[in-house]
Order: sequence, then C-alpha cells, then structure tokens
Amino acid sequence: WTTGAARGRSVAPRATTALARWALDETGFHRLELMHATANEASCRVAAKAGFALEGTRRSATLHPDGWHDMHLHARVRGDRP
Repeated sequence: WTTGAARGRSVAPRATTALARWALDETGFHRLELMHATANEASCRVAAKAGFALEGTRRSATLHPDGWHDMHLHARVRGDRP
C-alpha cells in the first residue's frame, strides 16, 4: 500500500520490483506470488509493472470484512524481468 500522496508516482511498482529482485536474485527464492482482489485494478497494474505475470483467478479465496473476494494470482520466477 502507499499513501494517497504517493499514488500515481510509480512508488508501488518500483518498491515491488526492488523487493522481487532482492528476493529472487540475492536471497535465492525461485518463485514469488502476489495476490489482490480482482476489483483492485490499481494493484493489478502494480503487479504487471513489477513483472508479475497474471496466472489466474482464485475464486472466493480471501475473506475480507465485507465478505469473500475473488483474487487475482500473479507470479514472478527467477529470470523474469519487468
């Protein structure tokens, strides 16, 4: 998440990209997964900009205060680049 003042300035995609590079290239993870509610288009854009490929929809996967939400599943594996 970012503050309102940071939105639209590529803060979230840059931070997500930096964390993914660290986890995959320096720490040795092979695969990272990122999920967000399907209604959250901004998070979908962040995932795509950070090089996370959309793999599908997990139906009714996460319980939020307002009920069950479908979630988009994105993933990035070592060797992927945004």
